[in-house]
Amino acid sequence: MPVIEIHSLDDTMVQIYHRLTDHQLRNRLHPEEGVIIVESPKVILTALKAGLQPLSLLCESRHIRGDAAPIIARCPDITVFTGSRELLSSLTGYTLTRGVLCAMRRPQLSTWQELCAASHRLMVINAVCDTTNIGAIFRSAAALGFDGALLTTDSCDAFNRRTVRVSMGTVFKLPWAWLDAPMDSLHAFGFKTVAMALRHDSIALDDKRLLDEPRLAVVMGTEGDGLPMEAIDGADYVVKIPMARSVDSLNVAAASAVACWVLGNRNS
Repeated sequence: MPVIEIHSLDDTMVQIYHRLTDHQLRNRLHPEEGVIIVESPKVILTALKAGLQPLSLLCESRHIRGDAAPIIARCPDITVFTGSRELLSSLTGYTLTRGVLCAMRRPQLSTWQELCAASHRLMVINAVCDTTNIGAIFRSAAALGFDGALLTTDSCDAFNRRTVRVSMGTVFKLPWAWLDAPMDSLHAFGFKTVAMALRHDSIALDDKRLLDEPRLAVVMGTEGDGLPMEAIDGADYVVKIPMARSVDSLNVAAASAVACWVLGNRNS
């Protein structure tokens, strides 16, 4: 286990942790060279169990025999960069979550067609750019019986650092893919699309017609504007969550959790 102490923010060996944007880390030109940054020992261990390839660790020296020890035990040849708490906080822009970051090779995704062929319940994330919301949606979908998630290409990357942290690593457990085709393309795989929206023709989330559908794709929109009208008009079902006390809606993360609970595969 090589341990390298850094003393300067200008050290090129650790620029991956603080100078590269998420877009640069993703490396669209060479996807096989893409990198993600994973925070906290628990989430890092989840990623390792999912088969991700670690590249290096960044932590305070005291964590080498503390919070980072299980990670190092699993990856004894990993390079560990270390430094003072103050330096690492300056380098990353914030105090490290439990003191440990791990750079990992970005996993290669399935195509949306492959994911559709293997699934019965899918969460479709349409133009959602809030990393916290996407992380929360993934956590609910994974826990409540959905088979995978599709993200439209104008959504935030599910391997964004904050999304990974908020999801508690479920982005590595729930298969997902980019949807770079019209929503009605899902029909070719037997899916009925469910637009979550308040409209005069909305049906209740627990409507028996939904529960009886063998394949459903639940479409969630942005926090502020919701789904675009063309997505609602093109859906097979427009669905609402019944509300009390004149509350008109839930935020997208909460709404996705309710939808997953009602419509998920009960035996997953």
